Amino acid sequence: MTDFTDQDKGVVRDAALGALALVSRADPGFFAMFKESVAGSKAIAAAPAGLRELLTAGGMPTPPQGDAEQMTASVMDKLRSAVALLQAKAPDQVEPFRSVVLEACDAVANASKGVDPAEATVIDQVRTALAGAPATGDEPPVVGT
Repeated sequence: MTDFTDQDKGVVRDAALGALALVSRADPGFFAMFKESVAGSKAIAAAPAGLRELLTAGGMPTPPQGDAEQMTASVMDKLRSAVALLQAKAPDQVEPFRSVVLEACDAVANASKGVDPAEATVIDQVRTALAGAPATGDEPPVVGT
């Protein structure tokens, strides 16, 4: 796989983990958070080796900041940036990245009482961002924040 800078790795990692955080926040709950964290971690750990290394490399992830609307916009921008970065440096990793992030989001959503409508909305936003669609400016904030 192409050499990625620490900054590149951070973009990819923060995008993926930010998406999982948004899904988790969409249906808050103390015990659900633990189940969702484990489910997301397992899905990331199941990624193909090269992509898994990219997703887990480096230091601590930078969690999304701000209110619900700002966090959603930030994560969607990071997802689009991660896809663009992978398209430029490792095009063979774009589809695996999309698949892993969506599978991890689904795992997080299903970890506690199944997928609720707020989680489904976030997953749809993630899917759109991963497809490379530009921001519309009217993405609804994450529910439950």
